[in-house]
Amino acid sequence: MSRPDAFRCLRCGAVRAVDVRVPGCEHCRGALASNVRVQYAPADVRGWDFQAAFSSRRRGMRRFSPMLPVEEDALVTLCEGDTPLHRAGRLGAYLGLDDLHIKDESRNPTQSYKDRLSAVAVSYAKALGAPVVATASSGNAGASLAAYAARAGLPCVVASMKGASGPMVAQIRKLGAHLILMEDKTRRWPLLAQAVKDHGWFVASPYSAPVLGSTPIGIEGYKTIAYEIFEELGRVPDWLALPVCYGDALAGIHQGFLDLRAAGLADRSPRFIAAEAHGSLAHAMATSADHVDAVPADPASLAASVGAPQSSYQALQALRETHGMAVRIGNEGLVALQELVGAIEGLCLELASVMPFAAVRRLRQDGTVKRGDLVVCLATASGLKDLDKSTLDWKDVPVTGAPQEHVLESARAAAVAASSKLSHLTSGVSP
Repeated sequence: MSRPDAFRCLRCGAVRAVDVRVPGCEHCRGALASNVRVQYAPADVRGWDFQAAFSSRRRGMRRFSPMLPVEEDALVTLCEGDTPLHRAGRLGAYLGLDDLHIKDESRNPTQSYKDRLSAVAVSYAKALGAPVVATASSGNAGASLAAYAARAGLPCVVASMKGASGPMVAQIRKLGAHLILMEDKTRRWPLLAQAVKDHGWFVASPYSAPVLGSTPIGIEGYKTIAYEIFEELGRVPDWLALPVCYGDALAGIHQGFLDLRAAGLADRSPRFIAAEAHGSLAHAMATSADHVDAVPADPASLAASVGAPQSSYQALQALRETHGMAVRIGNEGLVALQELVGAIEGLCLELASVMPFAAVRRLRQDGTVKRGDLVVCLATASGLKDLDKSTLDWKDVPVTGAPQEHVLESARAAAVAASSKLSHLTSGVSP
């Protein structure tokens, strides 16, 4: 492992001692509040051997332990990581791309990318002797933290809110966490802040305003997504698109590519595309702001996993440093695109995970993304997570008692129609 040497502010560069009880930089306050990043001793960083990790017979995040703040033997693991990177030729043809890949994080143990954060955060919390791990979550983070807390033998508290996705709420409860559904979701953060102050809980999520992002210790787990993408492609993609809320994964993946550059393996980072539900990053980018303000939120947004109306400085910084883009994606066409991805690529993805494809399509249409660019889209979670939101317009499948030949003929006609439709969609002509 590499021991955290200090916390370094992303905005002002101030360095202070590692203290997980303080969520951000003590110097940057108010609208200019900033998250901090784990800083390692230079000797540790010089000793990182990516080639040894890439060639290791071990699989999952465990092989990257030297680059993480957790001892390999102390890593609380459910075999997260090493998720598939699919070449998506048919979807690429639909989007007008020759080289599209999907990094499928739904293949993690709790079916979301949050497992990478939880594995590191819970391991660190256990080593600290934290009595409880907790999070404020609309679903994925809560389910993930509950699973890893159970694995570690630690109590877990998940503060969620009225209207949270039914399947996610059920998953959290099945994994043994104490679930709180709050009428006023803004009360979740003060609740967790008091628990940190009075009882020494380890909180994995944001719990202060303005928003800073999740624990910087846990964000280190997202670096491994960059490592795996580079390992499999043998190069840095031109673009990496992902759904963004507070920017934890965006910041962590960006740091992963910076690590690869520092090791002399990569000469650049990909340009990031932040697909967001409400547009706070797009607004900050458009106005050249040095901070991210909250924007009006659409209460009917289907992408609950990225439903916050305000992102963070860490996300804005990653976009600016990589000459990236932020694209607001609403509900229109989202469910249809989700079902198209399922029909032509065999991947059932959460609605938020479909947003990167919509963002890439828009940037392809305006010429920002070129046909020959190598594009990776990060699918963050399984479509089973929000079935109660993605099937609202479905009608019950009728139960048939018709003769067999009639049923077969109807099924054959449906198959022919579906094949014709998909053939047209993947003809290589961008919509």
